[in-house]
Amino acid sequence: MTDVIDLLLADWRETRPDLDPSSLAVVGRVIVLARHLEQSVGKALEKYKLTLGQFDILATLRRHGPKGRLTPSELLGSVMLSSGGMTARLDKLEAAALIARGSDADDRRKVVIELTPKGKRVIDAATATRFEEAKASQPKLSPEELETLEGLLRKWLVRVQTI
Repeated sequence: MTDVIDLLLADWRETRPDLDPSSLAVVGRVIVLARHLEQSVGKALEKYKLTLGQFDILATLRRHGPKGRLTPSELLGSVMLSSGGMTARLDKLEAAALIARGSDADDRRKVVIELTPKGKRVIDAATATRFEEAKASQPKLSPEELETLEGLLRKWLVRVQTI
């Protein structure tokens, strides 16, 4: 079984025999898989008119349960995306009436962000679709293989998060 990364590695071995391209075997596949997975998620979220970044914000607010209110800083620390464009995303979500900005009851200088009732309905439906899409995207591996893969990916992610 050959994939695009096998071809890339063979090309580099021929073109630059002085370099060892073996590290690209894993990294290249992770990058290609990430692109495919992001495209798949994007298509799944289209029916809710959400981008992955917007979904992540709404899902983060929803995960915080009954409280469901976060400051922009707390939100940024909890999302799976970078800080780039956070304000623009929040503005679009607010314009779509999916979130509301307000003042913190304990400190009126603080801004808090919360889901609106419409936002809660949309994220609940989108989350169910997202979970179905994630399950469908997983490789056909045994439970033991999936557990091993998850453990190895976790180990790698923990390492890069601490760099």
